[in-house]
Amino acid sequence: MDAYLIPIRYAFLSFPILAFLFTLPFLIVQYRKYGYINKIRVLVIYSLLLYLLTALYLVILPLPSTRNTCTGLRETFMSFTPLQFVRDIVKETRVVPGDPATYLLLFKERAFLQAAFNVLLLVPLGAYCRYYFRFGFIGAVMAAFGLSLFFEVTQVTGLYGIYDCPYRLFDVDDLLLNTIGGMIGFIAAPLLMRLLPHADRLDEHIDLKSKQVGFTRRLVALQLDAILLFPLLALFLRDRNVWMYLAICFGYFVLLPYVTNGRTVGKWIVRIRVKGQEERIRFMELLIRYGLLYGIVGGVNAMLIGRAIQTLPPIAMVVCFFVAALINLSFGVHVLPRLFGKEKTLIYERWSGTKHEIV
Repeated sequence: MDAYLIPIRYAFLSFPILAFLFTLPFLIVQYRKYGYINKIRVLVIYSLLLYLLTALYLVILPLPSTRNTCTGLRETFMSFTPLQFVRDIVKETRVVPGDPATYLLLFKERAFLQAAFNVLLLVPLGAYCRYYFRFGFIGAVMAAFGLSLFFEVTQVTGLYGIYDCPYRLFDVDDLLLNTIGGMIGFIAAPLLMRLLPHADRLDEHIDLKSKQVGFTRRLVALQLDAILLFPLLALFLRDRNVWMYLAICFGYFVLLPYVTNGRTVGKWIVRIRVKGQEERIRFMELLIRYGLLYGIVGGVNAMLIGRAIQTLPPIAMVVCFFVAALINLSFGVHVLPRLFGKEKTLIYERWSGTKHEIV
């Protein structure tokens, strides 16, 4: 059992890293496609990710201790004999067909357990295909066969050339048993559907206009905007010209949303916009909103890394650092309770009369 338990343990240990890398694109797709994050969909997708990682580790681990996996002997790393697992079970079993008391011995025999685990490996995939991806039977079978083929090719190529020779066998029986497992999972999927809402009905009775835009969604939009603005921000960091920083913020966060009625590129991707008191956002609303956020809060921090502050007398520099620290602390104290409380409106939104809405 260690051959199966060790890969599963490694999968659980490395899953947080993969989940972290997966989260941003996942959020983007969910916001863009559905307009919000559904908790059931999150559970299904991340459990699918963990399952696929576990299945891969079960296939490739343990890894050889050296890249030189060639033995020097002429060996075959492929088996194209179908149903060899049946012959192996018959050959090794101690089961007596006429004695039911011996049937439990199957669960202690290598050949049977190996075949059984090959079937179980892709049972979850068949269930995911039917429940979440809404594949038909043929589609689920093709998905199971395709994933099994990927596993077998990964093995026979020595992890695509990382190892000199294959360290596991390409076996046509594995393809057969894995595909059967996918078929079983597809057939058994209705049992899962009794525990979870049907995938077709996850978005019923969802009124996007009434949903509040959370800080996670706003942060994703800001990350996307920061990625787009990175070349300009890099120029600012190189020249340390505060006026350049203010020009970038004014052009991107005031002029662009004024033209696009409250959208930046990041907000457009995650389907939100800044809305004022009227349907059409006003220039002054944007100027107050982002003047407070990026002009005052962001501006004092930009000033600290700017060249101009280096020319000030020491006492003036101390005053600037003190003012910046006071503004940052006040803003942090203001934001923190709103991250976890019901009240989500920030001071620059209240003063400008603006808010985010889903579009």
